[in-house]
Amino acid sequence: MKKLMIASIPGDGVGKEVVPEAERVLKAVSELHGGIEFQFSSFPWSCEYYLKHGTMMPEDGLEQLKDFDSIFLGAVGNQNLVPDHVSLWGLLINIRREFEQVINVRPAKVLQGVASPLVNPKEFDLLVVRENSEGEYSSIGGRIHQGEDEIAIQNAVFSRRGIERAMRYAFELAKSRRGHVTSATKSNGIVYSMPFWDEVFDEVSKEYPSIQTDSQHIDALAAFFVTRPETFDVIVASNLFGDILTDVGAAIMGSIGVAPAANINLNGKYPSMFEPVHGSAPDIIGKGIANPIGQIWTAKMLLDHHGETELGEHLLHSIEHVTSQGIVTPDIGGKHSTTEVTNEIINTLQKIKM
Repeated sequence: MKKLMIASIPGDGVGKEVVPEAERVLKAVSELHGGIEFQFSSFPWSCEYYLKHGTMMPEDGLEQLKDFDSIFLGAVGNQNLVPDHVSLWGLLINIRREFEQVINVRPAKVLQGVASPLVNPKEFDLLVVRENSEGEYSSIGGRIHQGEDEIAIQNAVFSRRGIERAMRYAFELAKSRRGHVTSATKSNGIVYSMPFWDEVFDEVSKEYPSIQTDSQHIDALAAFFVTRPETFDVIVASNLFGDILTDVGAAIMGSIGVAPAANINLNGKYPSMFEPVHGSAPDIIGKGIANPIGQIWTAKMLLDHHGETELGEHLLHSIEHVTSQGIVTPDIGGKHSTTEVTNEIINTLQKIKM
């Protein structure tokens, strides 16, 4: 029996609603497989926890998490309770940085039965690999002076090591997909970091002669995500550019509520973390209509990470079978509850042969 120890952090808002649903799905997958078992340990770290303790997680929080096989996160943030920069840096980004989760992966594809806002989405199926540890989201900078003389400086940090590992990860993924990698750049406007990014991309590309490549400026690339997303396979991007592109990817799928993500540790020292793209959605908390698909698709990425790709594909196929039947939540035009959608995915898992 393969046992996976999972640290579950539901977090804020609808995270507390969709994480238990996705856990139910993983337990159903476990029963279906027969040779894998998930053991979940739940941690209550959230904005509500911050109000009680003055911190998003305890001082030894990372120590508590470091020996788990993976981390399953729901949502972080409720600006009505805690400023976003406090909640994110106190929990999500803290885990990403300290556990060296240097790669972020976010897929976007047409889900059967989910209406894309695009007139003709042409069955797009793309994957964004985002450098997750530095770039524009570095913590180097500061503020000086006051009043009209106040100045804020934010330094972007790009290392050859960080760029290369993100690019190599993208090229390796492209080998098992359609064999194409697109680099997101802005070297015509950002005159130091982006030409450096382009140079490294050219160098790494030479190591993968069988993979086709192209480079697109981020503004044009964002537009192409809307006008011709079907032309893309794997896109590699800096921290900020990848963040923006993946929200566009979620939007063209039809709802940010269906989009998954993985934060990958490459060196094996610490667990990777899996989270949906969506936030805590405070406007629908407690209504029972939160879309569980983003969290459940994230569970599929967790399965892939642990070598259970066949199970992962079976789960994604089951999700698409359910969406194709119109069994979806109100955010994508349905009338079903969070639990009803989850129940149907579990029923489909058990009915459809692998």
